[in-house]
Amino acid sequence: MHATITLLPGDGIGPEVVAEGAKVLQAVARRSGHTFDVREALMGGCAIDQVGSSLPDETVALCRSSDAILLGAVGGPKWDNPRATDRPERGLLGLRKALGLFANIRPVAVHPSVIAASPLRADLLQGVDLLVVRELTGGIYFGAKTRETVDGEERASDLCIYTAGEIERIVRVACELARGRRGKVTSVDKANVLETSRLWRSVTSRVVAEEYPDIQLEHVLVDAAAMHLLRRPADFDVLVMENMFGDILSDEASMLAGSMGLLPSASLGSAPDDMETKQKPAPGKIGLYEPIHGSAPDIAGRGIANPLATILSVALLLRYSLGLDEEARAVEAAVNTVLERRQVTPDLAAAGEQACTTAEVGDAVVAALAEIGDPVQA
Repeated sequence: MHATITLLPGDGIGPEVVAEGAKVLQAVARRSGHTFDVREALMGGCAIDQVGSSLPDETVALCRSSDAILLGAVGGPKWDNPRATDRPERGLLGLRKALGLFANIRPVAVHPSVIAASPLRADLLQGVDLLVVRELTGGIYFGAKTRETVDGEERASDLCIYTAGEIERIVRVACELARGRRGKVTSVDKANVLETSRLWRSVTSRVVAEEYPDIQLEHVLVDAAAMHLLRRPADFDVLVMENMFGDILSDEASMLAGSMGLLPSASLGSAPDDMETKQKPAPGKIGLYEPIHGSAPDIAGRGIANPLATILSVALLLRYSLGLDEEARAVEAAVNTVLERRQVTPDLAAAGEQACTTAEVGDAVVAALAEIGDPVQA
């Protein structure tokens, strides 16, 4: 296979972890006889500093011509002025919209060797293996926003809007993924208060009843879901929810695994000129892959950032955008080997345990990948 992959290193620790992801990509290419044309582009705070825009037109064009995109992280205190006309996060939201990336998939699994890093009791974490499916291009993040002074008092508003079609397509993604897992979908909403959630619940019920009678569906209010993720996380299979709820609950779920540095994500959809109501993830569609953590400017440049979430995002890239499932499974197996050998950065190292640098962990994954064998020669 020949594929073109755009790297968006971004801000903070982004360049450090993306470098390790690129290292693993090239190792996969050598191992399996593929050719990956890897190029970089600007997005986020670094783009604001260099060209005056968080999402330059050149970056969008480069991403559109790619088979997949690997992102590090964007943002930081340097660009946190709430009155700024452009902020790093605006670039990320804009890219998702420009590429029609409406479905964000965040797998959460607990590896036995790092279970002690989680703040939850070990017995609650047995068997945790869930997917958070977050709608990514609608809701309050993209609704009309106002900020004004009325009768001498400042006020602001953010409009939350969802259409039935937006809800239908993300529910279909969740159900398709559940069919390959345990067949259970939990839809999260706030239907006791919000009109958008009432629409969400009714549309979800209809889609599952009419198109996925084999799927077990439950509705859970978002506040209850937040509690149950800590109380009984192993009961969940696939959770589907609107944009803001997904943003919050997926970060909460990351603590089950012990570190945000372990969790990857995939943002999937279709090109803007090929949007279909029933669109679902399929090889050949542009996807944006990124660790769920932020830019962590407090540790940037110190060589201690955990690159495993980015490397696992590479595995999702191989699987969803390039259709290379064997290669994806090999990368995931290599990460598991590294965790079992305790070749980890400080966020996962136990007291008194020697921690590895960011680059050493990346090198360890490449070495473990080589141990799996070369499928070209096998």
